[in-house]
Amino acid sequence: MTAFERATMPGSRSRSRVSSVAWLAGAAALLSVVGCNRVPPGRLAVDDVTVRGAKKVDGGDVLDKIATTESPRLLGLFAGVIYDYSIFDRNVLQRDLARVEAFYRSRGYYDAHARAGRVHVIDDKHVRVEIVVEEGEPIRIERVRTLGLDRLPKPVADVVEREATRALREGAPFEEEAFDKAAGTVRRALTDRGYAYANVEHDATVDIVAKKADIVLTVSPGEPCVFGPITIEGLGDLPERPVLRALDLVPGRPFSEAMLDAAQQAVLDLGVFASVDVSPDLPLPPRSDHVVPVKVKLEASRIRTIRAGGGIEFDALKTDVHGIFGWESRNFLGGLRTFRVNLKPGVVLYPLRVSSIELPDRVLPEERLRLELRQPGFIEARTNAFVRPEFNVQALLLDPNPPPNAKVLGYAEARNGVGIDRTYKRFFAALSHNLQVAYPFAYVGERDPTLGTLIISYPELITTLDFRDDRVHPRRGIYILDTLQVAGGPFGGQAADVKVQPDVRAYIPLSRNIVLAMRASVGFLLPRSYGDQVRSRSTSVFEPSEARTRDYQLTFFRGFFSGGPTSNRGYPLRGVGPHDIVPFISPDVEIQRLAIACTGEFDCRTPTGGFTLWEASTEVRFKVTGPLSLATFCDASDVSPRTTNIRLTHLHLSCGGGGRYDTPVGPVRVDIGYRIPGMQVLGGLTSDERAPQTFPFGIPIAVSLGIGEAY
Repeated sequence: MTAFERATMPGSRSRSRVSSVAWLAGAAALLSVVGCNRVPPGRLAVDDVTVRGAKKVDGGDVLDKIATTESPRLLGLFAGVIYDYSIFDRNVLQRDLARVEAFYRSRGYYDAHARAGRVHVIDDKHVRVEIVVEEGEPIRIERVRTLGLDRLPKPVADVVEREATRALREGAPFEEEAFDKAAGTVRRALTDRGYAYANVEHDATVDIVAKKADIVLTVSPGEPCVFGPITIEGLGDLPERPVLRALDLVPGRPFSEAMLDAAQQAVLDLGVFASVDVSPDLPLPPRSDHVVPVKVKLEASRIRTIRAGGGIEFDALKTDVHGIFGWESRNFLGGLRTFRVNLKPGVVLYPLRVSSIELPDRVLPEERLRLELRQPGFIEARTNAFVRPEFNVQALLLDPNPPPNAKVLGYAEARNGVGIDRTYKRFFAALSHNLQVAYPFAYVGERDPTLGTLIISYPELITTLDFRDDRVHPRRGIYILDTLQVAGGPFGGQAADVKVQPDVRAYIPLSRNIVLAMRASVGFLLPRSYGDQVRSRSTSVFEPSEARTRDYQLTFFRGFFSGGPTSNRGYPLRGVGPHDIVPFISPDVEIQRLAIACTGEFDCRTPTGGFTLWEASTEVRFKVTGPLSLATFCDASDVSPRTTNIRLTHLHLSCGGGGRYDTPVGPVRVDIGYRIPGMQVLGGLTSDERAPQTFPFGIPIAVSLGIGEAY
C-alpha cells in the first residue's frame, strides 16, 4: 500500500457544509479583513490532522510528535483567523510517518506501523490529513534486577531496590523514557543518602518475538560523603550571614542532593536574588577524606522597588478612581529583611455605577494602607516572622439599586497580623494572631446610634500543599489550601466562633495548548456569641436594637460571601448568599416607611454574610498566541444563613468566557459570566435571597476584571 491516499469530499456534502455554516464563514471573512494571512497560490492549508487506530497510546501525544499541524483556530471555529495558515507539505508528512513509528517504539510498541497518510481535499485551498496507525502488541518488562546492592547498608539497599521496582514495574510496557529515567531515580536515591559519586548503568535485553524485556541496573555507589566548606559568589554588598543561615548546610553532615535542592529554594524564598544555583563540587578523583565542597552562585535582583500607578473600578456597586503607590526594600536595615508599604488612596463617585449612569453628587474618600515587615531565619534557619499592620477607610456599598436618599455607612479599620511561616518542600504553613478594630461612621446621613466599635481577635492557621508545575500558569497538578480561624474565648474580642475553609484545585492538560482547571471549596462558620438574628431572618419584626445591630455587624465581618472575579463570575461581589434588611444600613426608617420604600423597584435587602459556603468551578483555558489566551468556564456556589447547611439545590450556575493577556505582574483577565435561566435556585428564590441585578438591557450577566487567574 502506498504511503499516501488521496480522497475528494463529495460535492453535495461540501455544498451542504457550506450552507450550514454560511454565517460563520461570513464572520471569518470579516475577521480576515483585519489581518488574516491568505493561503499562498498553489499551496494547500491543513484544516485538520487526526490519528486513526490509536487506542493504547493517546492520539494527542502522537500529534505532539509530528510536524504536520492543523491551522490555528480562533475559539476552535475559524481556521487561520489572525494566525498563519499551516501549509501542507507531502515530504514533511512522509517524514511524520517515520516519526510516528519512532514514537511508538519509544513507548514499547516495536511492531507499530504508520500505515498511511491520507490527504482529503476539501477544496482547492484546504485539505484534511489523516494518519492511520496499526499499534500491535507492546514489549513488556518481564524482570528487573538491581546489581551492586551488596556494597550498601541494608536500609539504603532496600530503598534503592524499591525505587527501581517503582520506576520499572514488571508487566508494564517497556518505555524508553521510563527506562532512562529509572537510572536517574536510582542514582538520586543514593545521592540523597550520602553517596555523592554514585553511578548507575542500565541495560535491557529485548526479545521482539517473545515481546518481553529483561532489565539490569548496575549500581556503583562509591563511598559515603559529607558536606565540606561553602563558597558563595555574587553577594556584592549584601550580607553573607542570612544566606548561610537560609542554606542550613553544615560542614560534616552527610551529603544529600535533597538538602541542596531545599537550600536553593530557601535562598530563592528570601526574595532578594533573581537566580540561585547551589551545586556540589565533585573533583575527580574524589578526595580521600570524602568531603564535598558546595558552590553557591547568586544573582541579586533589585533591592529597592518603587511602584506608582492608578486605576478605575466601575461595577454594579460603585465607581471609584484610585491611585496605587508602593515602596519595598529587600534588605531593610540589613539582614535581608523585607519591608513593604502599599498605599491605595481613592474616591468613590457616588451614586454612579453600571446600573445607574448619572452624574455623581457625592465624593466619598477611601484609602488602604498596608505595611509588612518580614524577618528571615526567625527561631530556626527557614522560619520567617512577619508583622502586617493595615489601616483602611472604605464605604460600605452593598446595594446595587439603593432607594433615594439612602444612607451611606463607612468603616475606619485597623488590623494587625503577627506570626511565622515555614515552607517544607511543597508544604507551606503560616500561623498568626490577628487583631481587627472597626469604627463605623456615616458618609451620607447619620450613623445608626446602635452601632459601636467592633473588636475581633483570632489566631489563624493557613496550610497549603502545592503540586502544580507552575504557580502563575499551571498546566498539571493539584493545589490544596486550608484556612482555620478560632475567634474569641481566651483571645478576647466580641466575636466567638470557629471558621474553616478547605479549597482544592486541580489542573489537567488536554493538549499542548488546552488546560482543564477545576476548583471546589466549602466553608463552615460556627458562631457562639452571635448569629441568632441572622438565622431567624426576622425582617417582619424589624426594630433597631443594639443586639440586632451587633448580630448583623459581626456576621458581616465574619461570615462567608460568594460572587465576583475569583468566585462566581456570573454575579457581582457578594452577590450570592443571604440578603436581609440590615438595621444599621437604614437607621432612621420606621417599619411603615420601610415597607413602602423597599418594594417594587427598590429592594432594600443587602448581603448579610452566611455560615455555610460551597463553591465549584470548571474552566477550560486555551493558549492562543504569545501573551494572549482565552477561557470558557462554569461557576456554581451558594452561601446559606444556617450552619452546616450545604444547599445543592441553590446552584447559582453561571457560564461564560473571557480573555487573558500576560504582563510582568501576571495575566490581566476579563471574564463575562451569564446566569443560566432556571439553574439559579431550583424551585425559585427562597425568602433569604434577592434577585441579582441585571446588566443594562436586562441581560443577566456580570463582567469582571482582575490580575491573575481566577484560581
